[in-house]
Amino acid sequence: MRYQRTLGNLPSHDDIHSASASPKNTETMTSQQKIEEILKRQHQNDEEGAENSLYELRLEILRGGCPPKLRGSAWKLLLRLTNVSSSCYVNLVHRGPSPMDSKIRNDTFRTMTTDASFIEHVSEDMLIRVLNAFVWISRQERVGDTSEELQLRSLFRSWYSTPGELTYVQGMNVLVAPFLTTMTEMEAFFAFSTFIWKWCPVYVEHTLRGVHCGLRLLDLCLQSLDPMLYGYLRGRGLTANMYACASVLTFSACTPPLSELLQLWDLMLACGTHLNILFIIAQLALIRKELMDCSSPMKILRKLPNLQAQPIIKIALASCKKLPPDLYDKLVRHAYDETVSDCLGVQLAAGSSSMQDDCTTVPPYIAEAAGYTTNDCA
Repeated sequence: MRYQRTLGNLPSHDDIHSASASPKNTETMTSQQKIEEILKRQHQNDEEGAENSLYELRLEILRGGCPPKLRGSAWKLLLRLTNVSSSCYVNLVHRGPSPMDSKIRNDTFRTMTTDASFIEHVSEDMLIRVLNAFVWISRQERVGDTSEELQLRSLFRSWYSTPGELTYVQGMNVLVAPFLTTMTEMEAFFAFSTFIWKWCPVYVEHTLRGVHCGLRLLDLCLQSLDPMLYGYLRGRGLTANMYACASVLTFSACTPPLSELLQLWDLMLACGTHLNILFIIAQLALIRKELMDCSSPMKILRKLPNLQAQPIIKIALASCKKLPPDLYDKLVRHAYDETVSDCLGVQLAAGSSSMQDDCTTVPPYIAEAAGYTTNDCA
């Protein structure tokens, strides 16, 4: 079994529900001030104190989001990014084009080309350098590796041990974009590499096993949360594999605008990558009426509407408490534990026998979270 670790003290099933259901913090200290205070703390030789501060940061983001100006620092802490070396990154960049350079360049020129803010702050050369450096550090050891490279590679493989190599796959150009937007190029390399190796390594295996697992889980979660919509889509031959592959693979980074995506990633990095599956379901909930009224819903699903972070977050957090514990556990682990995909490969349900209800009935928790009225659901 390749899965060797968890992501640490993430907010639990109940933490997410209670924090999302509780009123906003009314204490004298604002959310931004609280996050600033957490980020300034020093915990030398105090592992328990560091873990408590990290947990406080996660809950604070869960309750009120993350101020944009603190995003880079908060993300680095959430990723536990401590092993950052400018000399290591410079050495990797100086190696020049990696064996995957041509594939990288085939993708980077079209990364978020419609987002003016991204184009202004992130150049294609930055994308190319970070992605080639990732390929170099992810390859097997070779003559000429520095001690820092060997140490970093050893750290990555302690998180996820695979017989082959993790390397560049299409979609990584979009995944690295949020990191380059929120931090320096060097920090973005280490943050991105940590995210891939520790948080979602199964997603970037050459078979994209984790992505296929995520798509199956999306179907299972939708079936559990909104069986009528699930049945309606299945009745028209639509599964997540047909309309959500890009959204799963890129953790919703394929859908603009970037400013809204970053808010989703604040929460995802605080609570876990599994939330992306619920973000996608929340997007479906927001266009539920249009889908149910359309005889060919794929016309709508082919391109999801622009992200609306706050409604999506509200619905996604409401969804957490509604999922069966076993399904939620699989959802939490699927991006880094390949045994989940092995399990779902034989347990995926082909359909449901309990879909005879009125297809226009919105589940109450979705109606409440999305702010629907009775007329909206009819």
